[in-house]
Amino acid sequence: MRAVIQRVSRASVSIDGSTVSSINRGLLILVAFHKEDTEADSDYIISKSTGLRIFEDGNHLMNLSVSDIEGEILVVSQFTLYGDARKGKRPSFSNSMPPDGAQRFYDDFIARFKNNFNSLKSGVFGADMEISLINSGPVTIILDSSKIL
Repeated sequence: MRAVIQRVSRASVSIDGSTVSSINRGLLILVAFHKEDTEADSDYIISKSTGLRIFEDGNHLMNLSVSDIEGEILVVSQFTLYGDARKGKRPSFSNSMPPDGAQRFYDDFIARFKNNFNSLKSGVFGADMEISLINSGPVTIILDSSKIL
């Protein structure tokens, strides 16, 4: 599983001009599922995301997590994070989880995440979404569960 985590002042997801989810201070997480991902990959990304100390404390040091600051999280599915463009001009997505399995995996991921973090919102799986954000810092972290597990 891959996740691009951005510290944001605010972020939102719109579909056809209508906002479907929005957050204030917290994290925007773009997530993609590998064809071999399991619940252990989900648990790793959830735990790491909520525990990352990337918010400033009173001394202007990155010592606080999104949980510590009582921030919000917006999760958006983005299968293109597994795009492999090493050959040719068109990326291959052969390592991405197929859409039917990815839908179920995403739904389970969101449910598991909500069990661990109260202020979670999400995009709409498979929809053509427009993402707006104010990146704070900027701070962007990339996680890949396959590098750990």
